[in-house]
Amino acid sequence: GALFLGPGAGAGERQRSGVGSRTMSASIYSTKVDAESAMTTNGRDVELLPFVNDKHGGVIIEMTTPMDPQLFSASLKSLLSKWREQGIRGVWIKLPISLANLIQSAVEEGFWYHHAEETYLMLAYWLPNTPHTLPVNATHRVGVGAFVMNDKREVLVVQEKSGVLKGLGIWKFPTGVVEPGEDINIGVVREVKEETGVDAEFVEVLAFRQSHKAYFEKSDLFFVCILR
Repeated sequence: GALFLGPGAGAGERQRSGVGSRTMSASIYSTKVDAESAMTTNGRDVELLPFVNDKHGGVIIEMTTPMDPQLFSASLKSLLSKWREQGIRGVWIKLPISLANLIQSAVEEGFWYHHAEETYLMLAYWLPNTPHTLPVNATHRVGVGAFVMNDKREVLVVQEKSGVLKGLGIWKFPTGVVEPGEDINIGVVREVKEETGVDAEFVEVLAFRQSHKAYFEKSDLFFVCILR
């Protein structure tokens, strides 16, 4: 439920050095590399894997079609050996969820999980015998709380339908999480509308706080915003 309260009312070793978290940006992708169609390993042809160069001296293997795990493993071994000789540093493998059967082969070669989204898993590997300098995955979640006041100086408060406050009779500000690519001022207006049906206008950020070891052990930034 939601209501406006009047003035003065209370509100009740696969991993070389450490795997972090920051989402890989599309900006790291560069010119497409035309891989040779095959190479010889142990007397037999081994198909090479599709890859692109990134802007930081590394490569990204982009798997899109099914492949036999043994052939994938042999191809990966060949490419890693070649790239090590060429001075390549970071190697990424982007695996769509439909090719999850190739994960074990990559991990056995020394790749670690970097991050996962709904449709793919990104694995990483560092070729030099030094601590890796690969960017980490996303480290924070951004939340918003709405201090909404109307012309009567009444403040909008809600009771939670689920979660730890469900059924306790506690009134609180509308809160929520900013979506990927969404600005804070847009996200807080959206959350108020979704939770209460009230149309509000963003005014300014009132305060923010930082906490750690929150949702999925990530850090959390929470912005309290004033709306009218």
